[in-house]
Amino acid sequence: MTKTPEQPLGNLNPGLEILMAEDDAGHATLIRNNLRSTGIINPIRHFADGQQILDVLLGEVVNNSTGHIANRYLLLLDIRMPKVSGEEVLRRIREHPRLRVIPVIILTTTDDPREIRRCHELGCNEYITKPVEYDQFVAVIQRLGFFLQIVRVPPV
Repeated sequence: MTKTPEQPLGNLNPGLEILMAEDDAGHATLIRNNLRSTGIINPIRHFADGQQILDVLLGEVVNNSTGHIANRYLLLLDIRMPKVSGEEVLRRIREHPRLRVIPVIILTTTDDPREIRRCHELGCNEYITKPVEYDQFVAVIQRLGFFLQIVRVPPV
């Protein structure tokens, strides 16, 4: 049977954990809720700044210092974040031999063409601008959720 958007596909990436680096708690809640509304059932972990996400990736994946390890990660990354910017997070992920396979989707309010170009040069997989208007924001995140259901992610 063929699935349609009315029939959510759910967790087609067993072992995939979605990491969300977003300093705006309201945006983080909207993103999580709207991804869930599309049928995404994978774990979603929220980080409020760039340093937190780097600490987790370097600690869990590289050093394997915790008992929590996902097979696969996908990172939703804001650009303007405290402590360490999204650009710096992206640069460090792409420079690391084990982390560079993690798909990184920039999800930000910044629509400056120079910023978009810079993120692609640093190796982001996709760049999505979050609309300011609520209904448009929800629609963009729901489209992202449907996209994430068909994306295949390699193990780290």
